Parts: sequence; structure tokens; C-alpha cells
Amino acid sequence: MAQPVISARGVSKRFLTHSSKATQLKERFVKGRGLGTEEFWALQDVDVTVGEGETVGLIGPNGAGKSTLLKVLAGILRPTSGEVQVEGRIASLLELGAGFNGELTGRENVYLNAALLGLPKREVDRLLDSIVAFSEQGPRIDEPVKHYSSGEYVKLAFSIAVHVDPDVLLIDEVLAVGDEAFARKCLAKIEEFQRAGKTILFVTHSLDLVTELCTRGIVVDHGRVQYDGDPAFAVGTLRKILGTDRPVGAPAAPTLMGGITVRAAVAATTRGGPASGRFRAGDPLHLRVECDVLPGDEVYPGEVGVVVMGAGDIPVFALRTPPGAGLPAVPGHYCVEFVVEAVPPLNGAFILGVQVDHAETGLPITARRFDDAIWVETGTLPGLLDVPAKVTVTQA
Repeated sequence: MAQPVISARGVSKRFLTHSSKATQLKERFVKGRGLGTEEFWALQDVDVTVGEGETVGLIGPNGAGKSTLLKVLAGILRPTSGEVQVEGRIASLLELGAGFNGELTGRENVYLNAALLGLPKREVDRLLDSIVAFSEQGPRIDEPVKHYSSGEYVKLAFSIAVHVDPDVLLIDEVLAVGDEAFARKCLAKIEEFQRAGKTILFVTHSLDLVTELCTRGIVVDHGRVQYDGDPAFAVGTLRKILGTDRPVGAPAAPTLMGGITVRAAVAATTRGGPASGRFRAGDPLHLRVECDVLPGDEVYPGEVGVVVMGAGDIPVFALRTPPGAGLPAVPGHYCVEFVVEAVPPLNGAFILGVQVDHAETGLPITARRFDDAIWVETGTLPGLLDVPAKVTVTQA
């Protein structure tokens, strides 16, 4: 990872909710602060490190704690426990019109908001025309912002934030407000920041943006980080949490019989070796699957299959035990190891899916997905497969 710019260690955030409230000042003092008070933990033991130049998409269900985490990282909220460190100048767009005074004009709010972001007046004087032009609020810049629409608010706020030349840009669902043309302009600005090596962390419900823009995706659910890694797998993880990973009307997963449990699936460079997260084309690959055949009345022989899946759970290649060479119908702990002498010339992150089928009927006994990504690095060109080709250039 590049030089850390954002670092959160063991961060938790507690809020107090009041199921019943004191209606009089006297009642507050007599009955005390604990009147109907309950604890709500919006974040629990969150560890996040973001490197310089990364673009990170923070995604999760509604109420998962994404916006709270962003506010803690921005210094707007103090964590109940844990610590946060941020290097460099931060520009944050976390709430619609945060820092704006509705009674002031757009021009006055430019100076006010820029000052809050640490920009001196002389620098705002120099950037004012560019800020107003980008925000598209020239005709209304001298009107009180309380008369602006929500989209106009965002346009002006975003324009100010991107003109302070931040090292770190924190965005909370801002791109969902405003018209399509302005959203495209914002995306172009974000891409410009990426080329300049800026660090960007944004909350969004647009999963296409995560796979399109981000170098990394973090999934938060119930205040905890559920996944941190490849953007496509982050999107897949969230869709599984939301239950939207299968098309509407798609058949449910097959009913499993039980009797066998898949305990682990390990990718290593040597037989019986420790897990390895990175491979290059041509490296040996040892896939070790550990299973328990359970005692009981229903004990079946099982054929073990491993599917190596790319982004979007697309199967890339599969391995399977030969007929008659799988798990016996004898209770115990077993290890099945597949040896690939040379990793194919793949590029990107991959995960493992294991399924054990009845050796005689072919019906599924058990299945398990392992989301720890395995990275394969082959070439510098984009694409799932690095295909060698002879190239000839001739003048037509």
C-alpha cells in the first residue's frame, strides 16, 4: 500500500437514544439524564487504512454506519473509542449545505465555506470566478442560498470543495443530487483528482460508480467492516447482504443434504504451505480443501469441486476430484489438494467456491464460498486474461 493518508484503528461510535423525554426542565433535573436512555453503536471496532492516491468507495445498506464513519474520519464526530489520523488538507462534502448560512448570498457563502476549509481570502478572490463558473450559479450568486434548490446547493458546495485543492476529498452521496450534466462534470473532476494522485473516499449507493471509479471498495454493515478489497467483489458482497445477488425470479440455491462440512480452502505455492494472496502466471498453485465427513445415519461419498471466480462471480476455471477419488463415506477429517503446475496468465482478483456433490447421484451435499481474494498479476494491460499475440504494422 502507498503511504497511509487516513488511518482508523479500533474506532467505535456510540449514540444515546431517548425512548422517553423530559417535558419540563424540572423533570430533567429530578429524574436525571438516564431517562429512557438506550445505547446505539453506529460503529464497532473499525480498522481502515487508506493509502495516498487511492479512490475508495464506502458502501453498505441504509443505516450501516457509512456516513458516521466518514464524519469520524473528517473530524466532524469524535469516536467513542479508537483513534483516527489524517494527513494533509481535507475537503469534505458530507451533508447538503453544511457550513452554509441560508441568509447569506451564494457569493458570501463561497468566502465563508472556503474559510472553513482553510483557504485565505486572497486565494478565494483569485478562484472566485472559476468557482462560480463551475457551480453554474452565476445568475443567482448574489441571491440568499435559502432560495436555492437542493441541486443548486450541492453544485455550489462541490465547486468550493474541489477548488481548495485538497489532499483528501471526502464525499457523502453528493453525486446523487443534481442533474446528469453536472454529475458528469463532477465525475470528470474526480478523475482529474485521481490523475493528480489525490486521495478520495466517498459514500455512494450507485454500485456502478464503485466498479467504474474506485481502486478499492469497503462494505460496512451493522457498524462493522464486512469486506475491504477489490471493488467488484465489494459490490458482490453488498448484493449478497441485500439479497439482490440473484435476478428476480431466479431459482433458489439448491437444497443441500448435509453430512459433510467444508472447513477451509487455501491457495498456497507449496504442498501444505501457508496461504498466499498473490501469484504470477506460471507459479505453481496448490489448492487445499479441508472437509469433515460427519458421523450419523446419512453419510455419503462426495466429489469435491473448486471454482475459481473472477469479478461478478464469473467462473474462470474449475477443478474436480476424479470419479471414485473423492471423499469416502467414512466419518473423519480430510484434506483434498489440487495441484496446478502453472497458474494461467490471468490478471486481477479471484475468489474460491467449493461444492461437494454426492458421488453417485450428483446432488449437492454442501457448498461454501471463500471471499478472501487471490491476486494474480501477469501483465500491465487491462483485461482478465493476458493473451500473447504477434503484431505486425504495415503501411496501407
